[in-house]
Amino acid sequence: MSTQHDPILVTGGTGKQGGATARRLLADGIPVRALVRDPDAPAARALAEAGAELAIGDFDAPDTLVKAATGARGVFVVPPATYRADGWDGDLEAQRGIALVDAARAAGVDHVVFAGIASMGDASAWGAHGKERIEQAVAAGGLRYTVLRPVRFMENYLLQGSPVDGIADGVHRHLFPAERPLQMIAVDDVAIFAALAFADPDRFHGQFLELAGEAITPVDAAAALARATGHQVRYEEVSEAEAAAIGPEIHTVWRVTRETGGWHADIPALRELHPGLRSLETWLASGGADRIRSLIDT
Repeated sequence: MSTQHDPILVTGGTGKQGGATARRLLADGIPVRALVRDPDAPAARALAEAGAELAIGDFDAPDTLVKAATGARGVFVVPPATYRADGWDGDLEAQRGIALVDAARAAGVDHVVFAGIASMGDASAWGAHGKERIEQAVAAGGLRYTVLRPVRFMENYLLQGSPVDGIADGVHRHLFPAERPLQMIAVDDVAIFAALAFADPDRFHGQFLELAGEAITPVDAAAALARATGHQVRYEEVSEAEAAAIGPEIHTVWRVTRETGGWHADIPALRELHPGLRSLETWLASGGADRIRSLIDT
């Protein structure tokens, strides 16, 4: 029988969602065990210094996952995705996620929270089928579970070197229609929803939560970034031909976004669960603008 004193095993702790979740749980006084491959990596050391216990393991070595999950009362599942020249390797991502679900069940874990991706059209067409298969494994695993489906991250404005997203030379280029509201969420808010689920697994068992904190047109978002940073930022909508040239999955996202109307998280309902849910403006005011400004200035 697990207790509140048993740790939450957080995977992806050296990445965005896992790192934010580990920090949120630690701030709430919840013991955290972070799965890492290299305990001497800077991000792993930072987790240890923040109070996390480190468990050495690898998604491609299932025995290490069982060992890491043993004694944990919950597992935060964010398997590493693999992107190859021909697109996302969803099959490998699914294999890794399912291995962790199997390990959690073998270790007697009480509750699994999986952070996947918001639904929009056919998941197999744009590289999300791996996450879809993990969701199915989580739901069929016989454990209490919660599935989080975040939309695009506000932190994506910080990306560099990507053919879409980020800001380069004062331009934010992306696939989304310029004048249609685009949903987005702060990574720290994903962590808060994960913490809410771990704090009340009975309430959140079986829930699939589409997560967003803002719905704003890309043009208006660019204007908000410009106001907050003091730098010129404008939005440029990628054409279908450009999207197709980048790759078939990018082209599919371009098309499916227009066919389906995009993501559909119920933001008012989410704000009832988490009243501090960030809008783009509050994210910018709480450090986002400073980070973007720093990148532009350098």
